[in-house]
Amino acid sequence: MTNQAANQGIGQAVRRKEDFRFLTGQGHYTDDINRPGQLYAAFLRSPHAFAKIKSIDTTAASKKPGVVAIYTGKDVAADKVGGLICGWTVKDKKGEPHKAPRHDIIAVEYVRHVGDQVAVVIADTVAHAKDAVEAIQVDYEVLKPVVDVREAVKPGAPQVHPDVPGNLCYDWEFGDKAATEKAFASAAHITKLELVNNRLSPNPMEPRSAIGEYDPGTDTTTVYTTSQNPHVLRLILCAFVFGLPEHKVRVIAPDVGGGFGSKIFNYPEETVCVWAARKLKKPIKWTSDRTEAFLTDAHGRDHVTHAELALDKDGKFLGLRVDTMANMGAYLSTFASAVPTYLYALLLAGQYTTPAIYAEVKAIFTNTTPVDAYRGAGRPEATYVVERLVEAAAREMNIDPAEIRRRNFIPPTAFPYQTPVACVYDSGNYAKALDEACRLADYANFPKRKAEAARKGKLRGIGLCAYIEACGLAPSSVVGSLGAGVGLWESAQIRFNATGTVFVYTGAHSHGQGHETTFAQIVSDKLGVPLENIEVVHGDTAQVPMGMGTYGSRSLAVGGSAIVRAADKIIEKGKKIAAHLMEASVDDVTYDKGVFSIKGTDKQVPMAQVAFTAYVPHNYPPDLEPGLEASAFYDPSNFTFPAGVHIAEVEIDSDTGVTTIVNWVAVDDFGKVINPMIVEGQVHGGIAQGIGQALLEGVVYDQESGQLLTASFLDYCMPRADNLPSYKIGMIETPCPHNPLGVKGCGEAGAIAAPAALMNAITDALGTEKIDMPATPLKVWQVIQSHNFAAAAE
Repeated sequence: MTNQAANQGIGQAVRRKEDFRFLTGQGHYTDDINRPGQLYAAFLRSPHAFAKIKSIDTTAASKKPGVVAIYTGKDVAADKVGGLICGWTVKDKKGEPHKAPRHDIIAVEYVRHVGDQVAVVIADTVAHAKDAVEAIQVDYEVLKPVVDVREAVKPGAPQVHPDVPGNLCYDWEFGDKAATEKAFASAAHITKLELVNNRLSPNPMEPRSAIGEYDPGTDTTTVYTTSQNPHVLRLILCAFVFGLPEHKVRVIAPDVGGGFGSKIFNYPEETVCVWAARKLKKPIKWTSDRTEAFLTDAHGRDHVTHAELALDKDGKFLGLRVDTMANMGAYLSTFASAVPTYLYALLLAGQYTTPAIYAEVKAIFTNTTPVDAYRGAGRPEATYVVERLVEAAAREMNIDPAEIRRRNFIPPTAFPYQTPVACVYDSGNYAKALDEACRLADYANFPKRKAEAARKGKLRGIGLCAYIEACGLAPSSVVGSLGAGVGLWESAQIRFNATGTVFVYTGAHSHGQGHETTFAQIVSDKLGVPLENIEVVHGDTAQVPMGMGTYGSRSLAVGGSAIVRAADKIIEKGKKIAAHLMEASVDDVTYDKGVFSIKGTDKQVPMAQVAFTAYVPHNYPPDLEPGLEASAFYDPSNFTFPAGVHIAEVEIDSDTGVTTIVNWVAVDDFGKVINPMIVEGQVHGGIAQGIGQALLEGVVYDQESGQLLTASFLDYCMPRADNLPSYKIGMIETPCPHNPLGVKGCGEAGAIAAPAALMNAITDALGTEKIDMPATPLKVWQVIQSHNFAAAAE
């Protein structure tokens, strides 16, 4: 292996290869693409949360300049276009599949949330299309909406779908109810909390965009789109929506400017672009504006939970029971059903030895934007429940929050560890992460800092979160048995060129994670090729083998493992070529980081020479095919389980309610780290999103009208630089034992840990658990005032 390649491989903090084009404005995004003769789509969206469409008059709109066509839901229905699907079937307590009402790509008879598609205008410019949209006349019969899950399940509540009684998508349970009830009956102490996990808008930097293009000569359709999983999108469009053969549809997802889960799903807009392109035989382009994004990008979270933790007299956890109502919005998004069930309840054990757990989840339809996976997808919600309970229990029992966790941690000697909620944790050292986090946070001296803050009239608090997440979503046989509509393996192909340069084709997809660097580092490390000679290709169903895309922190653990397997195949073939070149037996050939050697001799052949020989086979094994490339598919045997401890320390101004984060420590175990700099960046970004949820962000609907009140950045408050602290980052490493890289995943950890850590710090400072996210200055100030009033009354 060359020294250059050695300094670029696994474990090295290599600068990201892709950043040059991003930072110099040379990225290539969907909205940068313009096809010859393309037209533009603009959507008429419902101004009402719930209404019957009595009539649509497009007469005036069709006479506007530049208008080519106007379509409504009836036009779509006439072409027998299928509705959007939910790709994960969840069965309720009775074993019945969830209720999945039809989701038309343009509303036919009813609109069910503000922003629902009512019609689409196709015109020669965006301006002309939007101008014509304004001229469409719709006669609505406005109906009473319901936006809150607690109201939606009450008798007499408005029914979002006539075929879903009580607005109940499913009533699901998981765990051992009898064992949990028995544990609670024997408890010395029970901690109870009512928790709201606030609804979030994903807000990626790049809005969604799509182009549909049809070539009647070859009867092929090309879709350019902002997707996190192009192959799955193609599968849905072909098999469920249009009934097209997959080989006649190509999906291209070029550079994608952030996703956070929101670009996993099949949306109406891209589907309409495909349908209209085939109908008009012209390319059709649509790009969301920011208000459309707030109205229609799948939202995240939105849980209301009653949770209870049973403990013995020494603070040992005996049982946990959780009752959650999860808001699905108006329709089921692509993977919405799995988020509050299998991605949530399976993580309720946390890092602890709690012997009995039982969860009930009711998924409920409301007249709001559909809800689906958002960074962490179920794992942040589970962690928030567990870690708020643990912290509250520590306070109620007068046990130090760090100590109560130590008493209940799964010990390192217990792995693999079977939890009571199906997961088998494979590795970890939770106490070590806690000890390191406490050291970095100077946890022992917090009382002194709290007293000093009090002398200055400030409220100071500290909060811990010991999180765990399940990454990789595997194996396919298990997720299939739980209702997943696709396998969750990953693919890779490595192809040498004659000059020793390499193409790496991956079914994973990058939307900011740094795949082009980390995947190249793996190949560099395995095959001894300098990083600049490796090109990572992704996001095009015509170029890369079928894959499952990127979400759930699966890219390295699953996609990277597929790359390793393909590299191993390259090495095995390379040994045969090298043996022939060195006139030795294949059994005598060894390989190490780009160099083939003969045991006991100084004979060597570098990988580059082997690659050249494979393509110029003048001196070549007679029974071996020319060329040097290999494909591999990897289906994990288990989830991976990243874990760690975050500690937040805050100071609150009691006069204004403003919360300042004065210290943040994150100690994470991601298994083997490929690129420490990228990992640290992922942690920083995740924490920022978690801080945003805890302090500032929250989608708000008017309870009476169902109007979205947070449809712009004037109303939806994103975290800014002065809201974020400097982080102290630490890492420990317990390699994953069941994938070839030993990696666990890092992309969602910060967003999982941060909300609970920060809210635990705020509740510690305020001396009450009764505050929900986002803990805005007004909300914090109101809690302080109510406490002061109560104290004065006493």
